[in-house]
Amino acid sequence: MTYKFKPSILITLFVISLLASCIPQKETLYLQEKEAEMEFTPATEITGKYVLQPNDYLFIHVTTPDPKLSEFFNAQQGNNINQNQGNTMFLYMIDDDMNIDFPYVGLINLKGANIFEAKEIIKGKLKPFLSDGNLIVRLGSNYFTLLGEVKSPGQKKMNRDQITIFEAIGMGSDLTVYGKKRDIRIIRPQPDGKTLSYSVDITDERIIDSEYYYVYPNDIIYIRPMKAKMWGIGESVSLGILTSLLALTLTIMTIASYSK
Repeated sequence: MTYKFKPSILITLFVISLLASCIPQKETLYLQEKEAEMEFTPATEITGKYVLQPNDYLFIHVTTPDPKLSEFFNAQQGNNINQNQGNTMFLYMIDDDMNIDFPYVGLINLKGANIFEAKEIIKGKLKPFLSDGNLIVRLGSNYFTLLGEVKSPGQKKMNRDQITIFEAIGMGSDLTVYGKKRDIRIIRPQPDGKTLSYSVDITDERIIDSEYYYVYPNDIIYIRPMKAKMWGIGESVSLGILTSLLALTLTIMTIASYSK
């Protein structure tokens, strides 16, 4: 019995392979217009929502009209950290009891305070020493962590107290082709030691006006992989599939030629 090779078989196999090895466009596009699949809480004031936690660092600087008095409070304080441009910053670490140890004042407790409230607390402690002065207080250790299907994972330094989820992803050089944009997991440590975990869909344009749009210091962002990764396929036809298909075609053609 002879077998006659049919080109239609090869075409059919190629089409099936092509369809199987593509990721749908809806899984790859950011900020799509979608129906109300999930509820979003409107964004409110973001900067003041971050509550200080143990092991956070605060940059504290006191300025007064009297240079000697300013030097009195700023000299040899905190943890001296030299910056790239030669400037010097003095950071105070918040301990496990939510205290900072400030020179000539002693322990200052910041439990439950955000950055604005911390400034007022510190200003109140300094009031007996300062009748006229200016106090600068800001976060000195703003980091978050990117894990999973991102091109450049790791711990990232924030340039301000909060950044958007897209800025965070950009700092990781964007997601890989397997990154699951519809289910990004964010793990947020809480001041009481517990963690808050929720998912973000960055393919939904409504995220811009929601509270989920922002990343806080100490957040862990985990990009889950698509199921396509398990099969070794991506945005275009997989090399492995094409190789297997070519080998199968050559085998069929060889068998067909010997059967003539």
